[in-house]
Amino acid sequence: MASPSTETKETAIAPRQKFKGHTESVSGVIHLPGGQRIITCSDDGSLREWNLESGKQMGEDWNDGESGVRSIALSPDGKKVVSGSDDGAVRLWDIDTCKVITNWTGHTREVVSVCWSRDGRKVLSGSGDGTARQWNVESGETILEPIKTGHIYVFALVYSPDMTLIAAGGCGCVGPEPHEFLVKIWDAKTGELVTTLKGHTHDVFCLAWTKDGKMLISGSWDHSIRTWNTTNWQQTAVLDEHTDLVYAIAISPNGRTLASASYDKTARLWSLDNGQPISSPIQHAEQVNCVSFSAGGKRLATGCRDKNAYSWDVAAIVKEAGLDDLLSDPK
Repeated sequence: MASPSTETKETAIAPRQKFKGHTESVSGVIHLPGGQRIITCSDDGSLREWNLESGKQMGEDWNDGESGVRSIALSPDGKKVVSGSDDGAVRLWDIDTCKVITNWTGHTREVVSVCWSRDGRKVLSGSGDGTARQWNVESGETILEPIKTGHIYVFALVYSPDMTLIAAGGCGCVGPEPHEFLVKIWDAKTGELVTTLKGHTHDVFCLAWTKDGKMLISGSWDHSIRTWNTTNWQQTAVLDEHTDLVYAIAISPNGRTLASASYDKTARLWSLDNGQPISSPIQHAEQVNCVSFSAGGKRLATGCRDKNAYSWDVAAIVKEAGLDDLLSDPK
């Protein structure tokens, strides 16, 4: 539970802006460089670009077929977006032209997780077919054989900051034995399993690695967020304020604040200094599917099942809680 020092009055936190136009649930959101735009993706099959201040859509919908788009990720240079879709394809988009550069195929079911390597040369994709694939961005070829994760369904994949490891989370495990809800760590160069992290009691939906590589964070259907020490792979904390599954997480650029999205119809902000919630929950009309911090960490964008995206003033929320220091870089 939150300590008195981090508890605030239970007043509703109002969004800074609302982005209305998608015709189905908003499944992904990213901030673009410059702090003026966001891109969303949706089960309606489109990506859309929005003006962050006005809330207005910029240009036409981005479409390539009619399959729902499950996930998006921004390239490190801020010029490209990769998306994963229900048709099993991984698509690379050019932000300036709003067009598909290339289409990578190989997965046999929907692609629900995509992630860039820090150097921008590789993309990870995770699918309902139970595999993780690494793609060479320049050639479009897969790197190594697909990793058969043992998960029935791969919900989350993320590279370690040094790109040597891959963390994977998903739905149960294949086989007749009782399911274990594991986070699995793989060697990115060999595709070999390094270790498994036990603690969650239901499917793992989301993962995030801190920039220094020292902490891995996971969110689960068991309603909890767990942190792991990557030196010894031991669990270090359990954040358990959500009352339904945790579907997405994001770490602020300075590494001090965590945002989480849950099917309990809230997003939450957490201090990674002490594992405590920063404010009352950020309420939404329906389940929250995704979260994204702006480059400066002062804005948060969320995507919701109500077909809308929202932006929130993180700086104001943190200051209201008396935790202004969380906006600063770590000492």
